[in-house]
Amino acid sequence: MPFKNPMARKRFIRFKALRRAYISFWILVILYGLSLCAEIICNSSPLYIRFQGRSYFPVFQFYPEDEFTGSGRQTRPDYHRINGSEQFADHRENYMIFTPFPYGPYKSVDPATIDVSEVINLVFVPMPRVGTANIMPDFTVKRAVRLEAFSAMPDKDVRNRRLTDFFEIPPDIREAVTARFSNRPSPAITRKIENRDHGSITISLSTYHQRGGVPDSVRLTFRFPEEISGADAGKPYRARFSRSLDRMPVSGQKVRDLWLELSEGRRQEMLQLVENRYFGPVDDLRLTVGTRSYTVEFQKQDVRFPFPPVKEHPLGIDRAGRDVMARVLYGMRTSMTFGLLLVVGSMGLGIAAGALQGYYGGLVDISGQRFIEIWSALPFLYIMILMGSIYGRSFMLLLVCYGLFNWIGISYYIRGEFLRLRGQPFVEAARCMGVPPLKIIFKHILPNGMIPVITFFPFSLVGAIGSLAALDYLGFGLPPPTPSWGELLFQAQQYRWAWWLILYPSLALFLVMLLGVFVGEGVRNAYDPKQFTRLE
Repeated sequence: MPFKNPMARKRFIRFKALRRAYISFWILVILYGLSLCAEIICNSSPLYIRFQGRSYFPVFQFYPEDEFTGSGRQTRPDYHRINGSEQFADHRENYMIFTPFPYGPYKSVDPATIDVSEVINLVFVPMPRVGTANIMPDFTVKRAVRLEAFSAMPDKDVRNRRLTDFFEIPPDIREAVTARFSNRPSPAITRKIENRDHGSITISLSTYHQRGGVPDSVRLTFRFPEEISGADAGKPYRARFSRSLDRMPVSGQKVRDLWLELSEGRRQEMLQLVENRYFGPVDDLRLTVGTRSYTVEFQKQDVRFPFPPVKEHPLGIDRAGRDVMARVLYGMRTSMTFGLLLVVGSMGLGIAAGALQGYYGGLVDISGQRFIEIWSALPFLYIMILMGSIYGRSFMLLLVCYGLFNWIGISYYIRGEFLRLRGQPFVEAARCMGVPPLKIIFKHILPNGMIPVITFFPFSLVGAIGSLAALDYLGFGLPPPTPSWGELLFQAQQYRWAWWLILYPSLALFLVMLLGVFVGEGVRNAYDPKQFTRLE
């Protein structure tokens, strides 16, 4: 047992008895320890280089590119490119030892190194079939648009002919047409009819309001029922082509029949577009097969950032081409370090302020309380924006500005503890013995008033981590390109289709905050003087 004090030993046993708190504490310690060793886990610089008989340690020391290429450049070298170059690989004694995950949080990934599928999907998206006919009172067609899909005749042949020659018009549709030509208000109406060539067809009339005069014509709208219900509306057909450009796409009978209905010249044209798609984007193609029109899309997986998870980058890539896994790991170190420094610093200020107010009381206490009330009324976010615009965003500026406001809460608890303890007999005895006030405060009273500090520490740490993520998300936190969970969440707002940018940072933030809450629950349980209570 690491504690000699029996009370501390008892509290540790209570904390350990709550298994989720004890396990969460060690998980947090392990995760933070891994983040502190992030350079030897995730790094684009190798751990060790053997080049021309000399040893290099790029993780711990900077070497210019000229050291390995002789190019005269003093910039940071691209070790992955150098490792694959002929100048380096031609000599068997030259080699590099990379970290287990050879990608850092700042280095953009070369798109050529990402393995993507070479398959091109030829997607036939059916366009909705809608036809209209403007008719006269005797149902003579005055104007027809795309009616050939329903009448089996070109639009120009349908004009000046009676609509009843092609369709059996229901009586209620006839009455609705008569009402409109009589300039009487009529509601919208839709009816289904049977056509011997095309099966079921729906005829629709929109709502009609009374006008200043009788209309010249009435418009009827024709649709297919399955497209209205959504059973067949816009259902795409896919044909898959490999790099060898197979002449017959094997992707189902429907798309095979559709492909065979095309003319040989049309098929050759589409195959040429498929081949062109391997070298760059291709515009969509409008295609008509029989009475059905299609929009043909040439889809291929291109390397565009942000990019979804692949084998080399299991958590994906962000908008700047940086590995998300590396930025999540380094972001954990940033968040945990910021939270620990902030909580320790702010609690130190809060302890000093509360101790002085509680011990001396009187004018010191009243003046301190009025100052805290005024200070707490200052808008923190506006001050952060002002300081950031003047001095620029930085880790230390954010830590100092946040710490200047974060100490107020704990000062209230320490002040209350000192007000309670300063009248105890051991304090009076110390005064009678001539012990200096500062020694009484920090050696006699403070150790007995540290319970609020210890119990609130885990919860304050969780709050600091969440606050840093929120400030980074709003753009007032750490300067770019510092790895941060909040910055990844901000990218997720801009690229809402990039699910990996919202999933993994949110999961990391949730996990750390949940573990912190469990630890805080265990600490609170350990320091609870009434461990078992009964409500009567």
